[in-house]
Amino acid sequence: MKLACNIDQRGKKARLKGGIIAALCGIVLMIWGALAGSRTMLVIGILLLITGAFMIFEGARGWCALRAIGIKTPM
Repeated sequence: MKLACNIDQRGKKARLKGGIIAALCGIVLMIWGALAGSRTMLVIGILLLITGAFMIFEGARGWCALRAIGIKTPM
């Protein structure tokens, strides 16, 4: 699949900011889960970190996976 640019500058900035926030929250949850011994928080933190990293990738490339499959996003 070709990753052609399908979002504008506003969408790129929104995905980058959202990705950074999600990744940071994921890191905090992972640390908190490890310290508290909660496997659930650790798994949620890992998933949030992966999601944030993917959003950062989308923002950096100017590509939106949802738009690529035909779903219209508001930005």
